[in-house]
Amino acid sequence: MSAKSATPGLDLEVIRDIVDSNHKASTEPEGVTYTEVDAGGAPALWAIPEGADPDRALLHFHFGGSVTASMHSDRKAAGHIAKAAGARSLVVDFRLASEHPYPAQLDDAETAYRWLLSQGYEPRNIGSTGHLISGTLAVMLPLRLLAKGEATPGAIVSVSPWTDLTLRNASVDENEDNDKMLGRGTLELFRGAWLKDPAVDFTSPRISIANADLTGLPPTTVHYGEYETLADDGAELGRRLADFKVISEVHPMPEGQHSFVLGAGRVPEVDQAIQQMGQWLREHLGA
Repeated sequence: MSAKSATPGLDLEVIRDIVDSNHKASTEPEGVTYTEVDAGGAPALWAIPEGADPDRALLHFHFGGSVTASMHSDRKAAGHIAKAAGARSLVVDFRLASEHPYPAQLDDAETAYRWLLSQGYEPRNIGSTGHLISGTLAVMLPLRLLAKGEATPGAIVSVSPWTDLTLRNASVDENEDNDKMLGRGTLELFRGAWLKDPAVDFTSPRISIANADLTGLPPTTVHYGEYETLADDGAELGRRLADFKVISEVHPMPEGQHSFVLGAGRVPEVDQAIQQMGQWLREHLGA
């Protein structure tokens, strides 16, 4: 959330409107069209690149800490990723906190995933993607499916994930001045809204995936900016993936900002990272 939207006294709906305008940071991806759909009860938006593989799909979750943003704020960034992957992307407009606290967002993610299955997509041909809280959801969904003994998506792209809800990682404070989008105060606001139940344990592996058993996760690539408050979260997830012998890659972006994918089409380093994400998905979906 930008400094503008963090101005004290702003109504939440005004903040949400401001954050939705973050899509302007991205250029319009050429050759990508959009259509809104009802994904089994979860509102969503298809981003459809020309020539996309009809048998593959991405399940994309938007940023905003569960409190702000929407499928519209991620439309362009998701379109760029979809184009790089050569697959259409279903951008899920999950319910927002604090009106709908955890696990509403994960429930909506699962609803959309099951809708994709009902449309004929094979699990191994679906990619789970997202950034900030949704870089977390992109991992949480496969973990939930594994716990149920069900097939997971075939690959994960987790960007700027929030993996430790205790906020104890050093970069939360060390990068306070570097991160132009996100700081400790905003993270605490997001956490309080998302995990509304005072009995929730922030260290629980259901909440902080840095503490989760990652056995069985599909191939996962993690991207994060070295200037962001959640830099240590991304690095820690990368180490945990290696510990659990998950096929994985970790890509820290030098001087990269939080949720840097919003700069798609304008920042060469961002476009390069998105090409890496697309290549990862091309290699691992259906493998």
